Amino acid sequence: MTQPPANVVPVCYRHPSRETYVRCTRCDRPICPDCMNEASVGFQCPDCVREGSRTQRQARTAFGGTQAGSAGTVTITLIVINVMVFIIGIISAGRGAADGLGGGGLGGLLGGSTPLHDWGAEVPYFATRSGVRVAGDSVADGNFYQIFTAMWLHYGLLHLAMNMWALWVLGRPLETALGRARFLALYLLCGLGGGVLVFLLAAPNVASAGASGAVFGMFSALIVILRKLRLSIASVVPVLIFNLVVTFSFSQYISWQAHVGGLIVGAVVAAGFAYAPPKHRNAMHIATVVGTLLLLGALVGVGLTQVPAVGMS
Repeated sequence: MTQPPANVVPVCYRHPSRETYVRCTRCDRPICPDCMNEASVGFQCPDCVREGSRTQRQARTAFGGTQAGSAGTVTITLIVINVMVFIIGIISAGRGAADGLGGGGLGGLLGGSTPLHDWGAEVPYFATRSGVRVAGDSVADGNFYQIFTAMWLHYGLLHLAMNMWALWVLGRPLETALGRARFLALYLLCGLGGGVLVFLLAAPNVASAGASGAVFGMFSALIVILRKLRLSIASVVPVLIFNLVVTFSFSQYISWQAHVGGLIVGAVVAAGFAYAPPKHRNAMHIATVVGTLLLLGALVGVGLTQVPAVGMS
């Protein structure tokens, strides 16, 4: 075998114009400063780093989620979606006014209803003062989508800002602990849980909307997660109690049903995530999500049997 001349200076295998005397500790190829990745011993080239990432088992949180949740991507995405829906509502208000459908351009900003709210806010059913039910755009009339769409709508900028601030504060630690997929499932189930209890217990003719059900669900979920990790809940419980007091003190303006429904579902789902046996963690988490969905669907079915028929008192 012919040996290279002793006076030949090695060059980086990725940048042949750069001389270097540093070699990758795994493949022994020469690498320049731009290609050096610090390792426990020496430096590695980009190819060896990528290969190691593929073969190395990804770290998991105590509840089975990936470390990617620490970036808060899902939390930020949920906030962006809520803000975008709010903007669409403002636009719909302006177009509705132009078409003579009501809803001024500032209606959505100041808390009024917009055409988007008329479509997506949740109304259990419509009834006259004498108690006779009439047909309309309600859940009882087949608009089951309102249980889902209502959690993305807000009455005014203040309503949106308060819920988004709570989502930002509560969502990031939960997403970090649970991982992206589990946190997203928790959020959506809490929102649906609030919508289902609104359908079961709220008065007719009253439209409700907002992410408050999901927010209250995150409160209870965070308490469960912190208890499982044996961390203090002293900073969470007083805030939750204060919000519950406000909820019931102004129940004529605030949907306590959505708050309580989200609170219950958040605790149940978080318990299923937190206390699943490690050997069967993924299966139990899937069962928690599917079981909660089925239970909520069954409760909607029960609620439909309690709604009076159209045109009957």
